[in-house]
Amino acid sequence: MDGAATRDLLARAMAWHDDDPDPRTRAELAELVGRAHAGEADALDELDDRFAGTLQFGTAGLRGAIGAGSNRMNRAVVMRAAAGLCAYLARIVPGVPRIVVGFDARHDSDVFARDTCAVAVGAGCHARVLPRPLPTPVLAFAVRHLGADAGVMVTASHNPPQDNGYKVYLGGRAAGGPGDGVQIVPPADAAIAAAIAAVGPVLQIPLADDGWDTLDDGLLADYLDRATRVVHAGGPRTVSLVLTPMHGVGGDCAVRALRAAGFAEPYVVPQQAAPDPEFPTVAFPNPEEPGALDLALAAARERGADLVIANDPDADRCAVAIPDPTAGGGWRPLRGDELGGLLAAHVLSRGTPREVDGEPATVACSIVSSQLLGRIAAAHRVRHVETLTGFKWIARTPGLVFGYEEALGYCVAPTLVRDKDGITAALLAAELAALLIARGRTMAAALDDLARAHGVHVTDQLSIRVADLSLIAKTMRGLRAAPPDRLGGAVVTEVDDLLVAGADLPPTDGLRWRTADGVRVVVRPSGTEPKLKCYLEAVVPLAADADDAMLRQARALAGRRLAAVRGELAAQLDG
Repeated sequence: MDGAATRDLLARAMAWHDDDPDPRTRAELAELVGRAHAGEADALDELDDRFAGTLQFGTAGLRGAIGAGSNRMNRAVVMRAAAGLCAYLARIVPGVPRIVVGFDARHDSDVFARDTCAVAVGAGCHARVLPRPLPTPVLAFAVRHLGADAGVMVTASHNPPQDNGYKVYLGGRAAGGPGDGVQIVPPADAAIAAAIAAVGPVLQIPLADDGWDTLDDGLLADYLDRATRVVHAGGPRTVSLVLTPMHGVGGDCAVRALRAAGFAEPYVVPQQAAPDPEFPTVAFPNPEEPGALDLALAAARERGADLVIANDPDADRCAVAIPDPTAGGGWRPLRGDELGGLLAAHVLSRGTPREVDGEPATVACSIVSSQLLGRIAAAHRVRHVETLTGFKWIARTPGLVFGYEEALGYCVAPTLVRDKDGITAALLAAELAALLIARGRTMAAALDDLARAHGVHVTDQLSIRVADLSLIAKTMRGLRAAPPDRLGGAVVTEVDDLLVAGADLPPTDGLRWRTADGVRVVVRPSGTEPKLKCYLEAVVPLAADADDAMLRQARALAGRRLAAVRGELAAQLDG
């Protein structure tokens, strides 16, 4: 960095410092600037990263590390976001805009929620805040239940401890139809971002000292009452459950919901039961990450449980692990696509309306999720739709009765929550397990049934983490210019650039390839982390009367095909 660039960076840092409402981050920034002035290269690099643009709404809203600077989550960024959101609502909503705010137990979540309410009331809005740290699905429910025009959830979901985030939902008079109560999409996200950019100095944003309403537990009781209705009354309830909320805010809600639905109280992993923003027992508080379920699996083995259920820290995701004698330790976590197929088949087998709000009953998944859902939908004669990645797209599907994405997100009750909901997904998983137990069957056997009915679908994923985000754009340009002509030894028969809008999808930064032997690859940048992600699926046809040996052979063949493709992509992309 040359002298002029350094002086400009330091000037921007001090301008931010002088407009920062938080004494903690002001002191943090002053210390960094002082070290940079003293010639410390690492301090200058840190400042450069902190002011490398402004956090933008991505797949899951604003999300980033907590700290001072425009490229971090802090009170100044949150207050500007709240002021921009209120200005946007004031333009499109007649009368007084209504906002409801929720927060989890991460560092500063309560502070950011209070700041949002203070800005909203100062801007002339009516604001309500949830009574304490609660799951994201409760906030998503509150948007529609309370007739709010917007909802804000302060959470970084399953990100590392140093992160926080800011999800925005529109509803009420700000969004109607399938978009009511769903996270923002274009053009609203761009309009809100423009309103945020137009906000003046943070210290000049009007702030109220009070005037917002703190909701009581009646809202949670309403959510739980509706949530328990996702399971059918009078069905089997005998199932032994181990539950982990992974140091998040979903434990109490999940236990209360399971009890209210008639299940025995689950065993809650004690080391992970209480909310803890440091997430001390896991490297990453994400049920998908290796090792994240180790404590729950150990408890399940010790107790002879039938099922492990895990929620991520804000409880919008749900993971399940099942007994499997062929797996190490006798248990294995289900992939998101496996649980998605099981839950979809279960929902559709219970019977669904032919129409929802005048639209054909529809199941939906993201373009990176398994093609199995389409096969299941065809068998049940319901419409199947693929959407862009993220529940902000899945949940606004007209006629939705079930939606999922491979990253452990499930919408099993769209009339309750138009977003992924780990609490209701846990209820449905418990119901399915109990039903299978009553029939003398297992989840593994149910997966075998799906394979015999619809073919073997095996999925995998490859993630390339980068320190420099520009490398992702460079790699995507290279893949567009020279896509592979063979993958895993098979000819690539189809190349789709998802930046070119299709009949059913708006443009998105992604590539999709198909091979002659039934492999599909989707490559896209992550919307929440500095990663390039590759989603792999191999499909092998299987006869309906295939025996266990034939099923094992088909799965092994699919696995070999995926391993070959994964190895080739890893070598190419890591290089």
